[in-house]
Amino acid sequence: MNAPSPQDIKEIIVRELNLQDVRPEDIQDDAPLFGEGLALDSLDALQLAMALEEAFSIKIPEGDEARKIFRSVSAITAYIGQSMSGAG
Repeated sequence: MNAPSPQDIKEIIVRELNLQDVRPEDIQDDAPLFGEGLALDSLDALQLAMALEEAFSIKIPEGDEARKIFRSVSAITAYIGQSMSGAG
């Protein structure tokens, strides 16, 4: 399996979190996903982590490491790419 593109990640975010008023193309690669960005919360992070782990056969750490990974679509994409190449 190839590493995902930012577009792949955006589609998973919108689909898994049922973001009715958001289209994948509305999400900027480097925009914050929490707080002033998409305003996701900790339950969203858990749901998204589970979906990404299942989709890409990776493990997402908890706590501060997860906060860094979920900072933006770009950060998620980079982490998954590293994990899939064995560098994570």
